[in-house]
Amino acid sequence: MRVLLVGAGGVGTAITRIAARRPFLEHMVVADHDPARAESAVAALGEHGGRFCAVRLDASNPAGVRAALAEHRCDVLLNATDPRFVLPLFDAALARGTHYLDMAMSLSRPHPTRPYEECGVKLGDDQFARAAEWEAAGRLALVGMGVEPGLSDVFARYAADVLFDTIEEIGVRDGANLVVDGYDFAPSFSIWTTIEECLNPPVVYEADRGWFTTAPFSEPEVFDFPGGIGPVECVNVEHEEVLLVPRWLKAGRVTFKYGLGEEFIAVLRTLHKLGLDRTAPVTVHGGAGPVAVSPRDVVAACLPDPAGLGERMHGRTCAGTWVRGTKDGRPREVYLHHVVDNQWSMREYGSQAVVWQTAVNPVIALELLASGAWHGSGVLGPEALPPRPFLDLLTEYGSPWGLREDTPVPKRAAD
Repeated sequence: MRVLLVGAGGVGTAITRIAARRPFLEHMVVADHDPARAESAVAALGEHGGRFCAVRLDASNPAGVRAALAEHRCDVLLNATDPRFVLPLFDAALARGTHYLDMAMSLSRPHPTRPYEECGVKLGDDQFARAAEWEAAGRLALVGMGVEPGLSDVFARYAADVLFDTIEEIGVRDGANLVVDGYDFAPSFSIWTTIEECLNPPVVYEADRGWFTTAPFSEPEVFDFPGGIGPVECVNVEHEEVLLVPRWLKAGRVTFKYGLGEEFIAVLRTLHKLGLDRTAPVTVHGGAGPVAVSPRDVVAACLPDPAGLGERMHGRTCAGTWVRGTKDGRPREVYLHHVVDNQWSMREYGSQAVVWQTAVNPVIALELLASGAWHGSGVLGPEALPPRPFLDLLTEYGSPWGLREDTPVPKRAAD
């Protein structure tokens, strides 16, 4: 398999370090708008970097992306950029006739008059609108194949196939106890993406009313995470799983809740109040004259790069899917989870836990596509494909998943 990896940030670099250890990969082209980042990612592989090369590439230029796919004879485009570049990369892959894989889907647009009650354009709608074209071309666009979405969706499919006869609720729950020495505030993942998903209206799915929205940070609950993390307050956040899972699996309710913590929520509320979450450029007057800048890009530039925080970071992160329903006529609840310790991921791969946990899943998906264990055409989410081969490979990669039985019902934070 020959892969064009677009984006050599924290997750993209972790992808190269994981893929370098797997024999299925024939060649990976590591592309970034900053050629130094792509070159650094390849150079860090040392003697394992013979199957990799670095190029400069503008992800917003479909013609350039198509040319790179053709020049390097790539079978798959793996998108490791932020969601702003999903559509140009998605379109370029289809035009070139290659498969496509991303970890975040096309952006949403709130309902113009009822943003906290009704959906406008949902996450992924712009991609699913072109599903027939992908199917006609005999090519696969595997969307939302990171950790969340991604592994969480695989967990949901496994629960539906093996663990339950009926499902009342599927709730993705993410929490961590990570701390970063020397920083009062240092997000462990892209602040641009975090602002997008946390301040947009969260989406909830219920079988009797379909998809609808709520206010940001709604329905707080305390969820007890495994791996020594313990109880964390979680709130509703816009996320792809809620849009993906109901397309393939039958459940009474689907939610996504993120363990943000009071301080993080307060910072996000302040950014929103000041307009610093906006993406549209504003004009700033300085010594060199007026300059147009995006407030959100300024916030991101002022914070440390999450990829470089690994040496200062301690603790664990947990991604997982809580499922409630029945099996053999009896009530059942489980939490399928994946815990990564930052000390382990830094020691083994030189990547901090959050980016490593995100990166391992698209590499596993590529290996399954290369072997034929996963195949298909059209625009598919992870829950459209058999889960067992994926979970077996995750264990083989040295990072096993877990299942906690009889999980207590999450408690509302106000209880």
